[in-house]
Amino acid sequence: MRKQTKFFGEIEIEEHLVWNFPKGIPGFEEEKEFALLPLEGNELFSILQSLKTKNVAFIVSNPFNMVSDYTFDLDEATIQALEIEKEGDVMVLGVLTVRDPFEQTTINLQAPLIFNVRKKKAKQMILNDEKYGIRQPAIMSVDAKEG
Repeated sequence: MRKQTKFFGEIEIEEHLVWNFPKGIPGFEEEKEFALLPLEGNELFSILQSLKTKNVAFIVSNPFNMVSDYTFDLDEATIQALEIEKEGDVMVLGVLTVRDPFEQTTINLQAPLIFNVRKKKAKQMILNDEKYGIRQPAIMSVDAKEG
């Protein structure tokens, strides 16, 4: 399907890149379908692009690559909502706030995006753990991860 996107203009989006967020994302409840688009030449970051609204797009990355001691348990509501059967079904991403300079970029560890890779369903899960913030410094070394 052809869609207008925030960062790439009009592109063809393949079906395997589409994810269903049955309840949307907090603050964007009407946005139910997103495409997870790779950033060419950069394996660390992706774009989570709404298929409904061109300007609703988030830069996301694997939070475990950015914060070495990041850990949490999935709550039962998330497991049920996403029909997760085993650990291998799960992919976790965090939403970034990109800043200039890039070294000041932050990641939201308080509300990770949880994906069931088998069912193509996802949701944002709010953690009840004050250990992590919504603007946690993304303290990884981009050069070290790419090289």
